[in-house]
Amino acid sequence: MSQPIPPQPQAQARAPIRLTAQVLTCVGFSLIACLIIFVAQDDFLSVIRGPMGVATQLLCGLVLSALAAVASYVSFRLTAKSEATANTIKAYGRLDLSGLNPVWISLAAAIGEELLFRAALQPLLGVWITSIVFLLTHTPVYQFRRLNKATLVQAAGVFGASVALGFIYQNVGLLAAMMVHTALDVIGLYVVRNTLRGARA
Repeated sequence: MSQPIPPQPQAQARAPIRLTAQVLTCVGFSLIACLIIFVAQDDFLSVIRGPMGVATQLLCGLVLSALAAVASYVSFRLTAKSEATANTIKAYGRLDLSGLNPVWISLAAAIGEELLFRAALQPLLGVWITSIVFLLTHTPVYQFRRLNKATLVQAAGVFGASVALGFIYQNVGLLAAMMVHTALDVIGLYVVRNTLRGARA
């Protein structure tokens, strides 16, 4: 008489990516960026300071952040049922988006990524190549390796956002680029959280 086959354990959902891991990654980006700027640039402070004063950057950053937030939300509403949006929600659905975590994740990402890509790499590589590098570093999250229409739309969006942030850094300054990056991420992460909660309800 044969032994009964024990039931196979179901694949467990992967644990959420905790806020601490996100923040530590961005701290690592910031440290690498500061090292690159210190070694490769003649004037560390001018790279950080940017072409406009702090007050002007704050004002421009606020206006550009509001425009970016509206554009991000409208874009989501127009593409809510698309495969690209579903892929984005799935990609960011593993983050721990409880409480104010979307704000903290967005701030950490804006500071770390803008320091690395805009302040450290862009003066060396230019806007376009830096944006390609930015896109490549986001490939694991978005799974761009599966080429189809949805992933091409996502890739174009990530590349376009990077180019826009690059021009903001170049013409306004790092603080403004960080503010716009934060606004884009905050809206995106709250959209992901609300969509996931709506799907569970």
